[in-house]
Amino acid sequence: MSEMLALEGVEKGYNRGKPSEVIVLRGASLTVARGEVVALVAPSGAGKSTLLHIAGLLDTPDAGAVRLDGRAMGGLSDRARTEARRAEVGFIYQFHHLLPEFSALENVVIPQLANGVAKAAAEARAMELLEKVGVGARAGHRPAALSGGEQQRVAFCRALANAPKLLLADEPTGNLDPATSDQVFGVLMDLVRATGLSALIATHNLELAARMDRVVRLAGGRVT
Repeated sequence: MSEMLALEGVEKGYNRGKPSEVIVLRGASLTVARGEVVALVAPSGAGKSTLLHIAGLLDTPDAGAVRLDGRAMGGLSDRARTEARRAEVGFIYQFHHLLPEFSALENVVIPQLANGVAKAAAEARAMELLEKVGVGARAGHRPAALSGGEQQRVAFCRALANAPKLLLADEPTGNLDPATSDQVFGVLMDLVRATGLSALIATHNLELAARMDRVVRLAGGRVT
């Protein structure tokens, strides 16, 4: 299988050259193949969020290379990086970050409109996704009227609304109780498998990690 994501020798630090300097990534390297689901396991503070932000073009490394779908991302303009991110990458976070004043349907429609999709097509795509994850009947409800598990399912749909090739998830069920977490993670995996996505999913939960294709660990700024 060819690679969807490749990080090579990525380094990242903050407050460089100052007494408060913190080095987060020290030559971190990993690949995610097309259609592969990789678990990223790391203790708190190890830099997994930093690594995911670099992989998803939200941040730039101090050194090293990032390739997305075989294309080198180094040296791109901010606009080109933004366009690549919108076209290729979907993000899911521990907290759903849904827009509270909009319905579940609208939360999934909005990123499509921002990507130039016609409203009717965006609404049809949103309903299709919401029904797939079992919350189609709740499409007209605002986030405050949804349970935590339902909110995160809507967040999954929003991340997949623009049909990305790579999904990056940072503790996507970490804010849920164990029973709901297990159920909602199963929904996420079904979505990923059905769409043939590549995915890099950070989790503390070793049982969830074991359900993915491969497990990598981040420690001491390096991936093993």
